Amino acid sequence: MMALLASPEAWAALLTLTALEIVLGIDNVIFISVLVSRLPEKQAHRARQIGLALALVFRLILLSLLVWLIGLTAPVLSVAGQAFSWRDLILIGGGLFLIAKATHEIHGEVESDHEASDKDSTGSAFFWVIVQIVIIDIVFSLDSIITAIGMAEDIKIMIAAVVIACAVMYVSAGPVARFVAEHPTTKMLALAFLVLIGVALVADGFHFHIPRGYIYFAIAFSAAVEFFNVLARRNRRKAAE
Repeated sequence: MMALLASPEAWAALLTLTALEIVLGIDNVIFISVLVSRLPEKQAHRARQIGLALALVFRLILLSLLVWLIGLTAPVLSVAGQAFSWRDLILIGGGLFLIAKATHEIHGEVESDHEASDKDSTGSAFFWVIVQIVIIDIVFSLDSIITAIGMAEDIKIMIAAVVIACAVMYVSAGPVARFVAEHPTTKMLALAFLVLIGVALVADGFHFHIPRGYIYFAIAFSAAVEFFNVLARRNRRKAAE
């Protein structure tokens, strides 16, 4: 352990992997923030805590099953001459779920037909939010840990990077969720991001890799533009008052 702490290569691997895990965790945070935005504040806070705790638990469980996890990349199905592994099938299924869920939420925002049903069954809404968080946590955790395996060889480095990244997700999830809930236009933007991320997951499942840097740059640029729009609207409202 001391030799690992004294190794510059180990620290470089930890910093690089932690940064990557934080970036990959953005997807998780956005999805959870959008889902809990319809719940009452107390339930939303509880759902965020459960969702992020599950994200950490799933990642640590997958790290403890490295041999099994590596086996998920072996081909199990061939369609039209293209081989698919369990990882590919999970990414395709998760991506399609993300696209369908985000599209459904966009429709609900446009039609404004969700408020009454949410109020009628708050307990049921909380249960389904947790179910959806569990599903997408598994998909994102699988993608995150397989990426970690390819970047670091020491299990201690991978565990440390995952724990640090989940701590950052936990700290940032609250402010992100509140911002999304308070500004409807940012929620629509977040849903559009989720569609984009879902398409990227499906493409990965079909072995067509879309560099995540392009996706996250588009997200960062759009978020910056929306931030200035929110700031401008706030200033105009203050000036009018």
